[in-house]
Amino acid sequence: MTLWQGRFGDEMAEIVSEFTVSSAFDWVLAADDITGSRAHVRGLGRSGVLTEREVEILLAALDRVDEEVASGRFVLGPEDEDVHTAIERRVTELAGDVGAKLHTGRSRNDQVATDLRLWCRRRLSQVASEVVALEEVLVGRATEVGDAYLPGYTHLQRAQPVLLAHHLLAHSWALSRDVDRLIATLERMDVSPLGAGALAGSSLPLDPDFVAEALGFHARFENSLDAVSDRDFVAEALFDIALLGVHLSRLGEEVVLWSTAEFGFCTLADAYATGSSMLPQKKNPDVAELARGKAGRFIGHLAGLLVTLKGLPLSYNRDLQEDKEPLIDSVDQVSMALRALAGLFATVEFHLDRMAAAADSSATAAVDLAEFLVERGVPFRKAHALVAGLVRDSIERHVPLAELVQAHPDLGDAGAKLLEPGVAVSRRTTPGGAGAAAVAEQLERFARRLDVDRTRLGVLAGEDPDLSAP
Repeated sequence: MTLWQGRFGDEMAEIVSEFTVSSAFDWVLAADDITGSRAHVRGLGRSGVLTEREVEILLAALDRVDEEVASGRFVLGPEDEDVHTAIERRVTELAGDVGAKLHTGRSRNDQVATDLRLWCRRRLSQVASEVVALEEVLVGRATEVGDAYLPGYTHLQRAQPVLLAHHLLAHSWALSRDVDRLIATLERMDVSPLGAGALAGSSLPLDPDFVAEALGFHARFENSLDAVSDRDFVAEALFDIALLGVHLSRLGEEVVLWSTAEFGFCTLADAYATGSSMLPQKKNPDVAELARGKAGRFIGHLAGLLVTLKGLPLSYNRDLQEDKEPLIDSVDQVSMALRALAGLFATVEFHLDRMAAAADSSATAAVDLAEFLVERGVPFRKAHALVAGLVRDSIERHVPLAELVQAHPDLGDAGAKLLEPGVAVSRRTTPGGAGAAAVAEQLERFARRLDVDRTRLGVLAGEDPDLSAP
């Protein structure tokens, strides 16, 4: 039995039932639906709409349903078109006629909007915590590798030597912005829609402020039309995940490159690699490749939802049912990607000698030669042209660059020493740069940033209410 069949004389066509049912994917909201229903029932009791005894009966039924859901014993019925119908049906079975009062003063429109915000609050906090966990792994490896260095690249061409710690921290800072975005999204979605009804509120003496407080929301809605139609928070969550996915994709791409024989910068642990069904020698970076591939999926989910939202008139439209599958899938997939990459980076073996050998190519110190001349009063553009000419001569004449530099009257032995292994990276002294002192300071600054983010996430976690008791 649907919640609305009293309006209709004929049975729903089977294809319509199949087309509109959402219980297959919105069942993940079950715990949140029960949480919202508990607060709603208490609000109805506070307002005098329900008696104290009715509140007790409904809360006891909700507790029983909660146990059945948690244990996996809850059975969806053939007419349970969504999670809300299923739970109300079961509460009514347990509570009898009192169960029919559960939905008093509430619409599925404000109900689902509330459930989804509760789910997002819980799951996005978890995703943010998993991002922090990946950052901690990267920072741990950055600390561990010390003064090891490798080539820094632009256009995938060797550019300048950088400390490996600096490279790992570059990814960490990007991830820290993802944490910041997720927290900001959580703060903006911290508004309760419950009490907005179908679209215009209710004639019953509801108390949306009480319910909002009971659910741990910072505030209740200001406009009932906006409350039931707003899916900005879903779009923001999908954007946050899409950009996080892009950052994970970049991490994955570098692992794919670094683990090739051509680069040889790292070897993956067996536990975080796969083999080939045909080629016995293969060790494939599938975790990194999937992290790279998931980004397209996340971006597609975001684009799809925005297109769904763009043409909707106020207030609620069934199109909004399409918000859940992309959101749930994105959260689930990015959570797995974060945990898999954290394990990969915790166990990967870096080949520091191979990195250093690649970074010690004399051409990667070319800018140091130019800056050496600048320190002696040569205009940078002239210094750039002079060094570029020496690099060209070295390539065309097959003469080591160090020999040409040593022979040049403006460079000589002092210039040639800049091309010795490990010298160029030691010359990076500017704040935020890739040199040892700057990276040591950066590690301290990032450690403080992690502490701040852990605190912010702890505050968010502490706001979750416990509505399990009557």
